[in-house]
Amino acid sequence: MNYQTYQNPNQMVKTILSIFLLLATTSLFASTVDTVAIYSPSMQKNIKCVVIKPDNYSDSDKKYPVVYLLHGHSGSYSSWLEIAPNLKDYADEHQMILVCPDGGYNSWYYDSPIDPKRKYETHVSKEVVAYVDDHYRTIADRNHRAITGLSMGGHGGFYLGLRHPDVFGTMGSTSGGVDITPFKKNWEISEQIGDTINYKDNWKNMTVINMLDVYPTDSLSIIFDCGTDDFFYEVNKALHNKMLEMKIPHDYIERPGEHNWPYWKNSIEYQLVFFKNYFEKNGS
Repeated sequence: MNYQTYQNPNQMVKTILSIFLLLATTSLFASTVDTVAIYSPSMQKNIKCVVIKPDNYSDSDKKYPVVYLLHGHSGSYSSWLEIAPNLKDYADEHQMILVCPDGGYNSWYYDSPIDPKRKYETHVSKEVVAYVDDHYRTIADRNHRAITGLSMGGHGGFYLGLRHPDVFGTMGSTSGGVDITPFKKNWEISEQIGDTINYKDNWKNMTVINMLDVYPTDSLSIIFDCGTDDFFYEVNKALHNKMLEMKIPHDYIERPGEHNWPYWKNSIEYQLVFFKNYFEKNGS
């Protein structure tokens, strides 16, 4: 490392000012991250959320498409930035707003049919969307909103996308729990939808793979992926095959990988390109 010794105090001051101005100028063209508290009328509490704005947000009147990124089991609103801090670069590159809601420790993004205090479907699909549209310059229609997530959030991306096609025009999942029925004793799912004996219909009707038989998909643009060494690989493969049988258009990717951060940091890059292409087709 090279060190410089300043004999002239004025020279040192000028150099410090130059560095300060360079940093200040650089920050003007970098994405910004807001952490906001969104009041949930359905759950009567404030819930935190991260909003990532692209680099030129403050320098224009432009409106932006929005991608909602849902975290996994035991995660929080901050999880996606911990997994993929380069999301800020993607917001700049693709000129989109990225929103990371909080889905609770183990909500599975349900409005729980057995616990009326847990309404994360309502919170994400209505309350968060309304807040973001009210407080940020968004293109506030379904053709410019995407939803995706990892693991529990991948289930949430499809669950909310299928149930709210008026809100989201495109949906995704990475390493998603797209069929919960093989995992009856895992991740406290029964705390949200009940046990498998007294509430067996919930287990049948509130899992993504079975929802394809009920909810129309013809207006949705769909992408999902899973690592071949992931414990959710078989259920994702089954969902892909069912979509093929039902002739539902979709992009499906399987690649080497496990259920971990390196896989998701890689996979989300491709999903954001998919969403960008969708937005551009719809005029953003």
